[in-house]
Amino acid sequence: MERSAPLTFGVFRIDTEKKRLWRGEQEVPLRQTAVAVLQVLVENAPHLVTKEYLLKQVWPGAFVSNVVVRVCIRDIRHALGDDAKEPQYVETIGPKGYRFIGQIDEAKALVPVGDQHGVGFEYIVGRGEELAQLEEWAGKARRGHRQIVFVTGEPGIGKTTLVELLLARLRRDKRVKVGRGQCFEQYGGGEPYLPILEALGRMCREPGGAPVAALLSRYAPTWMIQMPSLLSSAETASLQQRIQGANQQRMLREMADALEALTNEGLFVLVLEDLHWSDNSTLEFLSYLAQRQEHLRFMVIGTYRPADLTTGHLLKKIKREMHVRRQCEELPLALLNLDEVATYMRRRLPEVVGLPGLSNLVHRRTEGNALFMVNMVNMLQGQMVKRNGHFELPVNVDDLRVPESLQQVIEEKIDRLSADDRQILEAGSVEGREFSAVAVAAALGREPLELEERCADLIRQSQFIQETDTREWPDGTITARYEFIHALYHEVSYNRLTPGRRAQFHRRIGERLEQGYGNRIEDLAAELALHFERGRDFPRAVRYLQQAADQAAQRFAYPESVTHLTKALELLQTFSDTPERKQLELKCQISLGVMLTATKGYAALEVAQAYGRARDLCQQIGQTPQLAPVLRGLAAFYYIRAELATARELGEQLLLSAQARNDEELLLEAHFSLGGTLFSLGELTSALHHLNLGQRLYDPQKHNAHALVYGQDPGVACLSRASQTLWLLGYPDQALTRNQEALALAQHRAHPYSSGYALIFSAILHQLRGEPRMVQQQAETALRLASEHGFPIWKSMGEILRGWGIAVQGETRDGIALIQRGIALWHTAGAEVSLPYYLSLLAETYEKTGDFHRGLEVLDQAFSVTSRTDDHCWQAELYRLKGELLLQQFKVQGSTFEVEESSEREVEREAEGCFLKAIDITRKQQAKSLELRAATSLARLWRRQGREADACQGLTASYGRFREGFLTRDLQQAHALLEELHADITSTCLKT
Repeated sequence: MERSAPLTFGVFRIDTEKKRLWRGEQEVPLRQTAVAVLQVLVENAPHLVTKEYLLKQVWPGAFVSNVVVRVCIRDIRHALGDDAKEPQYVETIGPKGYRFIGQIDEAKALVPVGDQHGVGFEYIVGRGEELAQLEEWAGKARRGHRQIVFVTGEPGIGKTTLVELLLARLRRDKRVKVGRGQCFEQYGGGEPYLPILEALGRMCREPGGAPVAALLSRYAPTWMIQMPSLLSSAETASLQQRIQGANQQRMLREMADALEALTNEGLFVLVLEDLHWSDNSTLEFLSYLAQRQEHLRFMVIGTYRPADLTTGHLLKKIKREMHVRRQCEELPLALLNLDEVATYMRRRLPEVVGLPGLSNLVHRRTEGNALFMVNMVNMLQGQMVKRNGHFELPVNVDDLRVPESLQQVIEEKIDRLSADDRQILEAGSVEGREFSAVAVAAALGREPLELEERCADLIRQSQFIQETDTREWPDGTITARYEFIHALYHEVSYNRLTPGRRAQFHRRIGERLEQGYGNRIEDLAAELALHFERGRDFPRAVRYLQQAADQAAQRFAYPESVTHLTKALELLQTFSDTPERKQLELKCQISLGVMLTATKGYAALEVAQAYGRARDLCQQIGQTPQLAPVLRGLAAFYYIRAELATARELGEQLLLSAQARNDEELLLEAHFSLGGTLFSLGELTSALHHLNLGQRLYDPQKHNAHALVYGQDPGVACLSRASQTLWLLGYPDQALTRNQEALALAQHRAHPYSSGYALIFSAILHQLRGEPRMVQQQAETALRLASEHGFPIWKSMGEILRGWGIAVQGETRDGIALIQRGIALWHTAGAEVSLPYYLSLLAETYEKTGDFHRGLEVLDQAFSVTSRTDDHCWQAELYRLKGELLLQQFKVQGSTFEVEESSEREVEREAEGCFLKAIDITRKQQAKSLELRAATSLARLWRRQGREADACQGLTASYGRFREGFLTRDLQQAHALLEELHADITSTCLKT
């Protein structure tokens, strides 16, 4: 039953057999002779068709005047909505004849890459409304209103076919650019940005793709460097220089710039298929694009199966957030109903007897699943015989043996292939949804050219696969690439393999890819890890998992890095207990500790488990330089949990080890570790000493890799910590200078976690200086970064500091809520260090609202923390705040109720005791800035009690210790109070 292919142009389609013109799903009234004239014009486009030729073709052997031709042309233009003066379809060429000038769809575009197996778009039914909706959204995108659309539905329902139909229509405009990427179940979830990089790579490799590659090199070098096969050695070296210090934020910003350039001339459509298998970084990229505000002629179409979204899948969360903000659209596809199935079958099988019964059978068995329906109709078509000019089934419909499921249909189709072709599909499925002829030939032990010929036969028969492109490997191998035309064909083919055969194919394909990619093997690390894992070659699998983890970390995709490292550790459990295995595990555990620190925070139990196991391995191995990052990681863990004695002990071990080996890199980390711990213990001068030593040892070039090994850049960390320490010691101006140096270095290093470090400690410094607007600004920047990269520790600290900033500026209710939420996050992360400081901010905020009772309750919590830990750095400030709150509370009560004079004296004595205790602590710690605060509070109390001379003497002593920072809030307040006290004393002297 061969049928002539339809001719498609614009929204129109010519049924060449029945001489009928269609506009979408609607037939256009037009006489058959006029349709025949239009067919001749289209078939000969874009060449001139003379009137004589038209007469011979449409009316052979008959005498027909030229008037009839002109009438047909007039009717055609009317049917097409065309204008003879400004034609879009049919142009008159003087007296000679006519020429068709419309854009004709190529034959290849008429067949969807997906579900139809050679059944063209003319057979698609039941998707008119969905297609119209997609075209409406595409129209909005053309006008600069970016669109993110999710097309959803069960396997085989027609998601890909619908998208292909839309793309076929959009491509009539030569300015439209299309990029297509696929997520893969096998390794897509662990390969950051996989479908996006695939889409960009395809665009660059296809004919006319050079401008796209040039554009990406210019605007998005951090993305272009991820596609080394498109670059020469010189281009790679140039890009590597340009991307020094790159981070995820820069990557996302670069892609936004590239998209803007890509859409300068027209619409860009990015299709991401099977997002239920996507990596997290791709989904975060979609979220980032959705939140940008600039106009962009850009459309993302993502397809996925809702039933395959696992619990906690990031796509669920991101789509829900987008939906709430009205940043995305969803188009769920329903199963076809009986009428739609019947319409499809009338178009496919117009000459078959008994169509109603067949339609009922097909709908009942397939339930309207499009792919199942197409395959079942193909099967029925193959069983038909011709009798009396009509086609019919040789048996009764009820006696037909019909497959029970789509998987069964596919199984039977595969079984009908030759043994060679079945093996090709099965071996191809091992490489993935896409596969290369060379790799599959290696799996089967066959010649690549022979295999390409067999694949070409399968394609000609519209069986299972289609050719995508040709690739050249680094070793010079040129290979054709193919893909299964539906994910289900890939899944069924893969599941047919026996475990032993599957492992053999995986191993052979992995070995051939290793050979072909040579020194560029890291490009395929995640893919090779999977092949060797499933090929039961676990040593090589672990090696490539480590490479894949490193590559993910370089793309700032920390969750994916954790996934690879966790899998590597699982495989290592199968190894014999040898020194080599211990070394492999040690490397994985250290890397895992760094990645977990970034994603879960220093205080996460998983961090301690990773570093604890690493320390055990170091003890088993003996002297090893890898002990340093282990001790550093453990020290950070115990520090954040405020187990400061243990943190100090580990820091001192690290320092001794570094000194014994005279290792500057270890010394740098040891000094930083001890500096932070001693700060929290209240040993401020010793803390500053270590931080200064660390800073002097720091060399930006030599210590470039520290951030990857230890989690943050040590130069940024030492400067940030030193700025806070200097303020406490009474050097506000020097503290501000160190803070600015930390921010500048963080910007230069462009390491996300280190940038968060600098921003948070900058906010803390400005809080200490009493500058709420700067606190809010720095905290909000840190919060954006924490949200983009998933840094819980910076998120909790950022919310606390932002809450204080907005509360001091008048938004007290929102500020208190933010501080409380940040403290709750701090607890959730298992962190306890610096909690007294955060609670002091909350108590101070309650003081400003007049809720003194709650402020005192918060301070009781803070004192409880200092009593069970050694975190004494902020103890003096707690006592000062308690004294202030006691006095404020009594003042309010005294104005409301009559109180005894003795009660007032008791409150004042208790407050005085708090202030004196605070001063005593600060002098032991040499914390001059906190001493000044406590002395100022005490001086106010003594002045109220008539003890101006004592107040002046005490405050003058504290104020006199400062040599800088006289424009800061605390020093200005102290100076103003001293002037008032001097005035009081002078006035008293004059009176006496």
